[in-house]
Amino acid sequence: MPLDDQAVKIEIRPLGAVIGAALDDVDLADLNDSAFTAIEQAWADHPVLRFRDQTLSDIDLMGFSRRLGPLDRVPIRAGTGAMTDDPRLAVAPEAVEFVNVISNVKLDGKAIGGLGNYEASWHTDMSYNEVPPMASLLYAIQVPPLGGNTGFANMYEAYQALDAWTRVQLDGLTCIHDASRNSVGELRRGFADNDDPRQTVGARHPIVRTHPVTGRKCLFLGRRRGAYIPELPVDASEDLLDRLWAHATEPRFCWTQTWEAGDLLLWDNRCVMHRRDEFDDRYQRIMHRTQICGDRPV
Repeated sequence: MPLDDQAVKIEIRPLGAVIGAALDDVDLADLNDSAFTAIEQAWADHPVLRFRDQTLSDIDLMGFSRRLGPLDRVPIRAGTGAMTDDPRLAVAPEAVEFVNVISNVKLDGKAIGGLGNYEASWHTDMSYNEVPPMASLLYAIQVPPLGGNTGFANMYEAYQALDAWTRVQLDGLTCIHDASRNSVGELRRGFADNDDPRQTVGARHPIVRTHPVTGRKCLFLGRRRGAYIPELPVDASEDLLDRLWAHATEPRFCWTQTWEAGDLLLWDNRCVMHRRDEFDDRYQRIMHRTQICGDRPV
Protein backbone atom coordinates (compact mmCIF):
# COMPACT_ATOMS: atom_id res chain seq x y z
CA MET A 1 0.00 0.00 0.00
CA PRO A 2 1.29 3.50 -0.76
CA LEU A 3 1.91 5.82 2.15
CA ASP A 4 1.62 9.54 1.29
CA ASP A 5 3.22 12.33 3.27
CA GLN A 6 3.12 15.64 1.41
CA ALA A 7 5.62 15.27 -1.45
CA VAL A 8 6.80 11.76 -0.54
CA LYS A 9 5.19 8.51 -1.60
CA ILE A 10 6.71 5.31 -0.28
CA GLU A 11 5.49 1.88 -1.29
CA ILE A 12 5.17 -0.54 1.63
CA ARG A 13 5.01 -4.27 0.83
CA PRO A 14 4.46 -6.91 3.54
CA LEU A 15 7.25 -9.49 3.58
CA GLY A 16 5.73 -12.11 5.86
CA ALA A 17 2.35 -13.01 7.25
CA VAL A 18 3.09 -11.64 10.74
CA ILE A 19 6.26 -9.56 10.52
CA GLY A 20 8.31 -7.52 8.07
CA ALA A 21 7.71 -4.95 5.35
CA ALA A 22 9.77 -3.73 2.39
CA LEU A 23 10.09 -0.02 1.62
CA ASP A 24 11.19 0.43 -1.98
CA ASP A 25 12.88 3.33 -3.77
CA VAL A 26 14.19 4.93 -0.58
CA ASP A 27 17.72 6.39 -0.35
CA LEU A 28 18.63 6.40 3.33
CA ALA A 29 21.73 8.50 2.67
CA ASP A 30 19.58 11.32 1.24
CA LEU A 31 16.38 11.38 3.24
CA ASN A 32 14.22 14.46 3.78
CA ASP A 33 12.02 15.00 6.84
CA SER A 34 8.86 14.04 4.99
CA ALA A 35 10.29 10.68 3.93
CA PHE A 36 11.61 9.99 7.42
CA THR A 37 8.16 10.67 8.90
CA ALA A 38 6.70 8.13 6.48
CA ILE A 39 9.31 5.57 7.55
CA GLU A 40 8.52 6.15 11.23
CA GLN A 41 4.83 5.58 10.53
CA ALA A 42 5.59 2.36 8.68
CA TRP A 43 7.81 1.13 11.51
CA ALA A 44 5.01 1.60 14.04
CA ASP A 45 2.97 -0.95 12.06
CA HIS A 46 5.79 -3.30 11.01
CA PRO A 47 8.47 -4.13 13.64
CA VAL A 48 10.92 -5.12 10.86
CA LEU A 49 11.58 -2.90 7.82
CA ARG A 50 13.79 -3.70 4.82
CA PHE A 51 15.41 -1.15 2.50
CA ARG A 52 17.14 -2.52 -0.62
CA ASP A 53 19.82 -1.08 -2.93
CA GLN A 54 21.46 1.15 -0.34
CA THR A 55 24.98 2.60 -0.63
CA LEU A 56 25.95 3.71 2.86
CA SER A 57 29.20 4.75 4.47
CA ASP A 58 29.51 4.33 8.22
CA ILE A 59 28.82 8.06 8.49
CA ASP A 60 25.61 7.62 6.46
CA LEU A 61 24.57 4.64 8.58
CA MET A 62 25.15 6.54 11.82
CA GLY A 63 23.36 9.58 10.40
CA PHE A 64 20.17 7.68 9.56
CA SER A 65 20.33 5.73 12.82
CA ARG A 66 20.59 8.91 14.89
CA ARG A 67 17.29 10.12 13.50
CA LEU A 68 15.69 7.26 15.42
CA GLY A 69 17.49 8.12 18.67
CA PRO A 70 20.89 8.24 20.39
CA LEU A 71 23.35 5.56 19.29
CA ASP A 72 24.19 2.75 21.68
CA ARG A 73 27.79 1.58 21.97
CA VAL A 74 28.98 -1.67 20.41
CA PRO A 75 28.86 -4.76 22.66
CA ILE A 76 31.87 -6.39 24.31
CA ARG A 77 33.65 -8.67 21.84
CA ALA A 78 34.58 -12.29 22.42
CA GLY A 79 38.28 -12.93 23.04
CA THR A 80 39.11 -14.42 19.62
CA GLY A 81 42.07 -12.41 18.34
CA ALA A 82 40.16 -9.33 17.17
CA MET A 83 41.88 -6.44 15.42
CA THR A 84 43.18 -3.64 17.63
CA ASP A 85 44.21 -1.31 14.78
CA ASP A 86 40.79 -0.75 13.16
CA PRO A 87 41.33 0.99 9.78
CA ARG A 88 38.11 2.97 10.30
CA LEU A 89 39.96 5.07 12.86
CA ALA A 90 41.51 7.04 9.99
CA VAL A 91 38.18 7.65 8.22
CA ALA A 92 35.36 7.71 10.77
CA PRO A 93 36.79 7.34 14.30
CA GLU A 94 33.31 7.48 15.83
CA ALA A 95 32.30 4.35 13.92
CA VAL A 96 34.63 2.23 16.04
CA GLU A 97 32.51 3.14 19.06
CA PHE A 98 29.06 2.95 17.47
CA VAL A 99 29.21 0.67 14.39
CA ASN A 100 29.59 -3.03 15.14
CA VAL A 101 31.28 -5.07 12.39
CA ILE A 102 29.78 -8.55 12.01
CA SER A 103 31.96 -10.64 9.72
CA ASN A 104 33.94 -13.83 9.21
CA VAL A 105 36.73 -11.98 7.37
CA LYS A 106 40.27 -12.05 8.78
CA LEU A 107 43.22 -9.82 7.92
CA ASP A 108 46.66 -11.10 8.89
CA GLY A 109 44.95 -13.74 11.02
CA LYS A 110 42.85 -11.25 12.97
CA ALA A 111 39.05 -10.97 12.69
CA ILE A 112 37.77 -7.62 11.41
CA GLY A 113 34.46 -8.28 13.16
CA GLY A 114 32.53 -10.69 15.34
CA LEU A 115 30.34 -13.84 15.17
CA GLY A 116 32.29 -15.51 12.34
CA ASN A 117 30.31 -17.86 10.09
CA TYR A 118 28.49 -19.73 12.86
CA GLU A 119 24.80 -20.17 13.42
CA ALA A 120 23.44 -17.55 15.82
CA SER A 121 20.64 -18.78 18.07
CA TRP A 122 17.44 -16.84 18.68
CA HIS A 123 18.12 -13.74 20.77
CA THR A 124 17.33 -10.12 21.55
CA ASP A 125 20.29 -7.79 21.05
CA MET A 126 22.07 -6.86 24.28
CA SER A 127 19.13 -7.79 26.50
CA TYR A 128 21.69 -8.62 29.19
CA ASN A 129 22.06 -4.85 29.77
CA GLU A 130 19.88 -3.06 32.31
CA VAL A 131 18.71 -0.78 29.48
CA PRO A 132 18.81 -2.77 26.20
CA PRO A 133 18.80 -1.01 22.82
CA MET A 134 15.36 -0.29 21.42
CA ALA A 135 16.34 -0.92 17.80
CA SER A 136 19.00 -2.54 15.65
CA LEU A 137 19.99 -1.65 12.09
CA LEU A 138 21.98 -4.14 10.02
CA TYR A 139 23.53 -3.17 6.69
CA ALA A 140 24.83 -5.79 4.25
CA ILE A 141 28.08 -4.85 2.51
CA GLN A 142 29.09 -8.32 1.29
CA VAL A 143 27.09 -11.55 1.51
CA PRO A 144 27.76 -15.22 0.66
CA PRO A 145 25.87 -16.86 -2.24
CA LEU A 146 24.08 -19.16 0.22
CA GLY A 147 23.43 -19.15 3.96
CA GLY A 148 23.75 -16.40 6.50
CA ASN A 149 20.01 -15.69 6.34
CA THR A 150 18.40 -13.92 9.30
CA GLY A 151 15.13 -15.04 10.86
CA PHE A 152 12.80 -12.76 12.83
CA ALA A 153 10.07 -13.66 15.33
CA ASN A 154 7.17 -11.42 16.36
CA MET A 155 6.92 -11.38 20.16
CA TYR A 156 3.58 -9.52 20.11
CA GLU A 157 2.00 -12.41 18.25
CA ALA A 158 3.77 -15.03 20.35
CA TYR A 159 2.37 -13.48 23.54
CA GLN A 160 -1.16 -13.14 22.13
CA ALA A 161 -1.16 -16.83 21.14
CA LEU A 162 -0.33 -18.08 24.66
CA ASP A 163 -3.08 -19.94 26.48
CA ALA A 164 -4.79 -18.12 29.35
CA TRP A 165 -3.16 -20.24 32.07
CA THR A 166 0.36 -19.55 30.81
CA ARG A 167 -0.34 -15.81 30.73
CA VAL A 168 -1.45 -15.98 34.37
CA GLN A 169 1.65 -18.03 35.22
CA LEU A 170 3.94 -15.40 33.65
CA ASP A 171 2.41 -12.49 35.53
CA GLY A 172 5.13 -10.98 37.77
CA LEU A 173 7.88 -13.35 36.65
CA THR A 174 11.29 -12.04 35.63
CA CYS A 175 14.26 -13.57 33.82
CA ILE A 176 18.00 -13.03 34.25
CA HIS A 177 19.63 -12.59 30.82
CA ASP A 178 23.13 -14.05 30.44
CA ALA A 179 25.83 -11.50 29.58
CA SER A 180 28.77 -13.91 29.41
CA ARG A 181 28.31 -15.29 25.90
CA ASN A 182 27.33 -13.84 22.54
CA SER A 183 24.65 -15.19 20.20
CA VAL A 184 26.97 -17.82 18.67
CA GLY A 185 28.02 -19.07 22.12
CA GLU A 186 31.47 -17.47 22.35
CA LEU A 187 32.62 -16.40 25.81
CA ARG A 188 33.04 -12.63 26.00
CA ARG A 189 36.24 -11.10 27.29
CA GLY A 190 36.24 -10.55 31.04
CA PHE A 191 33.61 -13.21 31.84
CA ALA A 192 34.02 -16.62 33.47
CA ASP A 193 32.36 -19.77 32.16
CA ASN A 194 29.33 -20.92 34.13
CA ASP A 195 26.93 -23.87 33.84
CA ASP A 196 24.68 -23.04 36.82
CA PRO A 197 21.79 -20.75 35.78
CA ARG A 198 21.46 -19.57 39.39
CA GLN A 199 24.87 -17.92 38.96
CA THR A 200 24.04 -16.22 35.67
CA VAL A 201 25.49 -12.71 35.35
CA GLY A 202 23.27 -10.22 33.55
CA ALA A 203 20.27 -7.93 33.79
CA ARG A 204 16.92 -9.02 35.23
CA HIS A 205 13.86 -8.15 33.12
CA PRO A 206 10.14 -9.01 33.14
CA ILE A 207 9.32 -11.94 30.87
CA VAL A 208 6.31 -9.99 29.59
CA ARG A 209 7.02 -6.34 28.84
CA THR A 210 4.77 -3.52 27.69
CA HIS A 211 5.98 -1.68 24.60
CA PRO A 212 6.46 1.98 25.57
CA VAL A 213 5.12 3.29 22.24
CA THR A 214 2.33 0.93 21.23
CA GLY A 215 1.23 -0.05 24.75
CA ARG A 216 1.00 -3.68 23.62
CA LYS A 217 2.30 -6.60 25.67
CA CYS A 218 4.94 -8.95 24.26
CA LEU A 219 7.33 -11.65 25.37
CA PHE A 220 10.85 -10.47 26.21
CA LEU A 221 13.05 -13.56 26.28
CA GLY A 222 16.57 -12.38 25.37
CA ARG A 223 18.52 -15.59 24.75
CA ARG A 224 18.04 -19.12 26.04
CA ARG A 225 21.53 -20.07 27.22
CA GLY A 226 22.03 -19.20 30.88
CA ALA A 227 18.55 -17.74 31.27
CA TYR A 228 17.00 -18.14 34.72
CA ILE A 229 13.68 -17.25 36.35
CA PRO A 230 14.69 -16.44 39.95
CA GLU A 231 11.12 -16.69 41.28
CA LEU A 232 11.12 -20.44 40.45
CA PRO A 233 13.23 -23.49 41.36
CA VAL A 234 15.81 -24.33 38.69
CA ASP A 235 13.89 -27.29 37.26
CA ALA A 236 10.66 -25.30 36.99
CA SER A 237 12.53 -22.37 35.45
CA GLU A 238 14.16 -24.59 32.84
CA ASP A 239 10.86 -26.25 31.96
CA LEU A 240 8.95 -22.98 31.58
CA LEU A 241 11.72 -21.32 29.55
CA ASP A 242 11.98 -24.34 27.24
CA ARG A 243 8.23 -24.17 26.61
CA LEU A 244 8.28 -20.43 25.99
CA TRP A 245 11.18 -20.63 23.54
CA ALA A 246 9.61 -23.52 21.63
CA HIS A 247 6.36 -21.55 21.40
CA ALA A 248 7.83 -18.14 20.51
CA THR A 249 9.96 -19.47 17.66
CA GLU A 250 7.23 -21.46 15.91
CA PRO A 251 7.19 -20.77 12.14
CA ARG A 252 3.79 -19.05 12.36
CA PHE A 253 5.42 -16.12 14.18
CA CYS A 254 8.50 -15.88 11.94
CA TRP A 255 9.87 -14.53 8.67
CA THR A 256 13.34 -15.03 7.16
CA GLN A 257 15.44 -12.45 5.33
CA THR A 258 17.60 -13.68 2.43
CA TRP A 259 20.29 -11.03 2.18
CA GLU A 260 21.45 -9.12 -0.85
CA ALA A 261 24.36 -6.69 -0.78
CA GLY A 262 22.95 -3.20 -0.17
CA ASP A 263 20.10 -4.38 2.08
CA LEU A 264 19.48 -2.57 5.35
CA LEU A 265 17.14 -4.01 7.95
CA LEU A 266 15.71 -2.06 10.87
CA TRP A 267 13.97 -3.96 13.65
CA ASP A 268 12.33 -3.15 16.96
CA ASN A 269 14.47 -4.90 19.55
CA ARG A 270 11.71 -4.53 22.16
CA CYS A 271 9.24 -6.86 20.43
CA VAL A 272 11.35 -8.90 17.99
CA MET A 273 13.80 -11.79 18.34
CA HIS A 274 16.19 -12.84 15.57
CA ARG A 275 18.64 -15.57 14.61
CA ARG A 276 21.15 -16.32 11.83
CA ASP A 277 21.91 -19.34 9.68
CA GLU A 278 25.49 -20.51 9.41
CA PHE A 279 27.30 -20.18 6.07
CA ASP A 280 30.35 -21.54 4.24
CA ASP A 281 33.47 -19.90 5.65
CA ARG A 282 35.08 -19.87 2.20
CA TYR A 283 32.80 -16.93 1.37
CA GLN A 284 33.03 -13.49 2.92
CA ARG A 285 30.19 -11.85 4.79
CA ILE A 286 30.54 -8.25 5.98
CA MET A 287 27.72 -6.50 7.84
CA HIS A 288 27.73 -3.23 9.77
CA ARG A 289 25.29 -2.76 12.63
CA THR A 290 24.14 0.19 14.71
CA GLN A 291 21.85 0.15 17.73
CA ILE A 292 19.61 2.81 19.23
CA CYS A 293 19.50 3.44 22.99
CA GLY A 294 16.32 2.18 24.58
CA ASP A 295 14.47 2.14 27.88
CA ARG A 296 14.29 -0.19 30.86
CA PRO A 297 11.77 -2.99 30.15
CA VAL A 298 8.63 -2.84 32.29
